[in-house]
Amino acid sequence: MEKYIKPFVDVCVNVFKNFINEDITAKTPYFSEKDTIVGNDISAVIGITGEARGAVIISMQQKLAIKLTDLLTGSPHTKMDDDVVDVIGEIVNIIAGNAKQGLEESMKMIISLPTIIQGNGHVIVWPGNHARILCIPFKIFEDDIFTLLIAIEVVQKV
Repeated sequence: MEKYIKPFVDVCVNVFKNFINEDITAKTPYFSEKDTIVGNDISAVIGITGEARGAVIISMQQKLAIKLTDLLTGSPHTKMDDDVVDVIGEIVNIIAGNAKQGLEESMKMIISLPTIIQGNGHVIVWPGNHARILCIPFKIFEDDIFTLLIAIEVVQKV
């Protein structure tokens, strides 16, 4: 499983360094149940199909989403608006797209366009029955945390 997850972590670190000019630190990963409520305000989801299936999600509090949007757009935001949704969607899109390139030596995958889920306490219904959901918290700035959630299962070839 680690060989499928490491490209996502490496890409996540690089995306935040290159696009936001911030270092992020991965905290202790943990596995989540499929029906766990996400305790954040916004999640961006990228679906994966092909020789692997599952999803990649980045999830965070509204305060952090707005702070990232302010940095990337150069203008202040006070609420969750279209710019915030677009920025968070684009971040997960870049992470999934770059990780996909790193994994394509071992399997072919297709990624979807980002889907955004908003609202405190939202639940994400995960595809598939066998993939374990790995949650990797990342620390950014002084005290902000976002989570990269990954569930990938390799499709058995017939």
